[in-house]
Amino acid sequence: MSAIKFCLAQLNFKIGDFEGNTAKIADTIFNAKQKGADLVIFSEMSVCGYMPDDLLDYPWFVEKCEQSLEAVAQSCQGIAAIVGGVMRNPKKGRLLQNVVCFMQNGRIQQTIAKTLLPTYDVFSESRYFEPAQETEIIEFKGHKIGIAICEDIWDIYNDFEYKISPGTILKELGAEIIINPSASPFHLGKQSLRNRVFSGQASRFDLPVIYANQVGIHTELIFDGASRVINSNGEIALQLPDFKESIQYIEFKDQQFQSSNTVPIEPDEIETLHSALIFGIQDYFKKMSFKKAVLGSSGGIDSAVVQALLSEAIGADNVLAVLMPSQFSSDGSIQDAKQLSENLGNTFEIIPIKDIFDQYTSSLASIFEGREFNVAEENIQARSRGVLLMAISNKLGNILINTSNKSEMAVGYSTLYGDMCGSLSVLGDVYKGQVYALARYINRNEVIIPQEIIEKAPSAELRPGQKDSDSLPDYDILDEILKLYVEGRKSKDEITMEGYDSQVVERIVNMVNANEYKRYQAPPIIRVSSKAFGKGRIMPLVAKFQ
Repeated sequence: MSAIKFCLAQLNFKIGDFEGNTAKIADTIFNAKQKGADLVIFSEMSVCGYMPDDLLDYPWFVEKCEQSLEAVAQSCQGIAAIVGGVMRNPKKGRLLQNVVCFMQNGRIQQTIAKTLLPTYDVFSESRYFEPAQETEIIEFKGHKIGIAICEDIWDIYNDFEYKISPGTILKELGAEIIINPSASPFHLGKQSLRNRVFSGQASRFDLPVIYANQVGIHTELIFDGASRVINSNGEIALQLPDFKESIQYIEFKDQQFQSSNTVPIEPDEIETLHSALIFGIQDYFKKMSFKKAVLGSSGGIDSAVVQALLSEAIGADNVLAVLMPSQFSSDGSIQDAKQLSENLGNTFEIIPIKDIFDQYTSSLASIFEGREFNVAEENIQARSRGVLLMAISNKLGNILINTSNKSEMAVGYSTLYGDMCGSLSVLGDVYKGQVYALARYINRNEVIIPQEIIEKAPSAELRPGQKDSDSLPDYDILDEILKLYVEGRKSKDEITMEGYDSQVVERIVNMVNANEYKRYQAPPIIRVSSKAFGKGRIMPLVAKFQ
């Protein structure tokens, strides 16, 4: 039985860019042929990008997808390829199917549809697709190859089990290897989860597995790649890098893969978080054709970390920091913000907002008369800054980047039409404690973020002597309660049983629930956790629940 030389193509596709995606796939096939590859493996929905969502409701989109698959097939002369896409369903049921095509001799030889359609967290595939009703084997160079598209190999994990196991069926049909074209989004801990799932499934089926994941950002979702080849004993024979395109070759011989590649099993969380955010910013700007960014620089930890991430991701000369001190801003914060821009090499502008604030309060004096200074005046400051930043964005073309963190967004400590403005939220899925850890990581080799910013007590500086701890528990407590409620989906009673004060838990959970309307209006958030605000956590606004 002859050996097979596989080409594992981990590429970055753009949703709807059929011309660009098709050209990238065809070029990869051509180059792989020159290097003697027999079969090139691409990720799920590679010709159209994952996930097109309601673009799939447009017939022209589906037609272009089918045409692109046919065009790619023509490049498969003297080499074969497995390419993902969308096709019309020839039978009863939903109109479309999520498919991969086996291409050889200039045409599509077989079309395999996805069986398990995830409908949880960020996924809604059964909204669009009809699942496969039968499982097929591909015959290639004397070998039987099984195709399990993404979720099809995740039939058992976490807290549920599908009724159908495509891997088991492929084993029964005589498959010698399973190929898993995927669009598997990143979150912290996902690498370890994949290690367990893929090694476990390879051992369970006693079959080698090739996992081909896409890389890139699509709105909130980061796809990290980290494609891999796993032998039937569960050992990883090859792993591609995360957060970058990569093409690698490996030979399948005597029912196993041979490689000396070593794999880090437990990557460092903060290093991974930093890499994910840098990659997410870069790819978002590239795909949106953005060049320059603007942000409000307060001298606080959140804006400092965002400013440093932006500078690394798109270049310091492409980042404009705007300092907007009010009468409540401390001299230390202003100096810290200036020092940060100087350390990074950013251009910065200083626009005091005291006169703007005074004009607003003067205009509102008759309505506010007799009422104490409260959140209304605080929010006027935040919204004044938002107006200035949006004006600069409109005039200069710099994209406004949001600096709110997940802890603040969870409890409503961010102002609608003020500091919630922006085209992208970099830290919206990053808790406050993780923000500090990121700052320390950014400073690992040299002081970039001034130590004063890291050490000072968190404050919005919207009133004299204000500190976040005046109205919130310490962030180490707040973050843990939020993680249990948001990611862990624990009830108030269950969180209290973990050892937290019941009144604090009650207050925090009520704040999360009461501020859902704000999060509905937030900018897109780069997802880095297993349960991010946005499409992965859909909660009703008009409801009563505990």
